[in-house]
Amino acid sequence: MAAMLSMKTPNNTPFAYHTELEITIDNITNLGLGVGRHEGWVIMVPNVAIGERVRCRIFRNHCNYSEADLLEVLEPSPDRVEPRCPLFGLCGGCQYQHLKDETQRQLKRQHVTELLQRLAGIEFPVEPTCCTPHTYHYRSKLTPHYDKAVSKIGFLKIGSRSALVDISRCPIATEHINQRLSILRSETRVQTHKRGGTLLLRDTPEGVVTNPQTVVTQVIGDKSFRVYAGEFFQNNPYILPQFVDYITHEAAGKGIDSLIDAYCGVGVFGICGHTLFQNVLGVEINARAIALAEDNAALNHTDNIRFIANSAEQIFHNTLFTPQTTAVIIDPPRKGCDTTFLEQLLEYAPQRIVYVSCAPDTQARDLKILLAHHYQVQRVQPFDLFPQTRHIENVITLDRVADGFFE
Repeated sequence: MAAMLSMKTPNNTPFAYHTELEITIDNITNLGLGVGRHEGWVIMVPNVAIGERVRCRIFRNHCNYSEADLLEVLEPSPDRVEPRCPLFGLCGGCQYQHLKDETQRQLKRQHVTELLQRLAGIEFPVEPTCCTPHTYHYRSKLTPHYDKAVSKIGFLKIGSRSALVDISRCPIATEHINQRLSILRSETRVQTHKRGGTLLLRDTPEGVVTNPQTVVTQVIGDKSFRVYAGEFFQNNPYILPQFVDYITHEAAGKGIDSLIDAYCGVGVFGICGHTLFQNVLGVEINARAIALAEDNAALNHTDNIRFIANSAEQIFHNTLFTPQTTAVIIDPPRKGCDTTFLEQLLEYAPQRIVYVSCAPDTQARDLKILLAHHYQVQRVQPFDLFPQTRHIENVITLDRVADGFFE
């Protein structure tokens, strides 16, 4: 019992709860938090800009840093702008609405550079962040949460693991989603719920869909894809054609005649880039996704692509492509590649790897392994698919080089 009570006792070292301090912000982490110091001790503060002098209030101490709420900006940065959302600073959905668009992109490029240095152990020039002018009302999928009493429908409060912020509209969601959200909020609140849950709103040519099992259409350039509304599909349609085109062209190149998309889902990369290769293979462990990928290949009139549902332990089994003339696109989940997959990839040893990631930290971790097995980075390109947030997609192109030919 004593141990249980001690777990609830606030840690007042080095600062008592709600101690107020003035600090200068030196940097922004890849989680979107400002970093300042008081007498050498690191303090993390949200919604700040580099160089700002701020007043903050401590709410949690960790073993090597403290977390604080922002109370006042004493000396604002020239990069600061007025957020469009009245809930910014309370809702945890966005981290960068207070920063100019160009500053956000520079930060994201800096984050990728620093993660490569710290986790992959390399210095490599990172390209400027690719973007579009659509920095608001771009998000075509929204998944707000609700509590048991349905008293609030929205997103987690900043700094909280469970408290929700009630939202009536979201400025980064499409207008169609905001219109439907207002109706869905009313419908959800008159229903009986035993526990909290998550709502779905996906903007599609068929309208805003709320049933995750509904098969809907998503469009990339001149290609159409059928996908389950609740499953993964990139949700910024404005930059998606540029994003996919870059990835498929990076995979293509001199001496490459075959493409393997190792996390193919419903077949986006293979179908969009099929004309750049003689042969294309999509591999996926989700058989339901493979069925849709095959439908999508027929829908888009591709005749040089096939899909197989291999197990996680046999991703490259019976691919029949010569590794020396093959490129592999990998787009793993946020946790990165697992050991089993990396071992298979290195054993197969394709000539080129294009690693797409929504988590540059786990990507950099995996990159370190690839660099130790005869691969060399050719290009690093960040994409700002999620303006106003800390999130970024990063694409790294690697080529296999013979032993003794590393630069």
